[in-house]
Amino acid sequence: MMERYIRAIAGTMILISLLLAIQLHINWLWLTAFVGVNLLQSSITKWCLMEDILSKVGVKK
Repeated sequence: MMERYIRAIAGTMILISLLLAIQLHINWLWLTAFVGVNLLQSSITKWCLMEDILSKVGVKK
């Protein structure tokens, strides 16, 4: 359940940043890069900030 939320949030953030980059300013692609780096970091370290945040708001693993 938690993994689905994390994937949905990451995917949504990427799509929104791409739309903002197309419509407003190219620098919104930095948000896309940030999400990608965080996904890569969490796969290496096995720690995910979004997982901690979701746990604190009551989402079960």
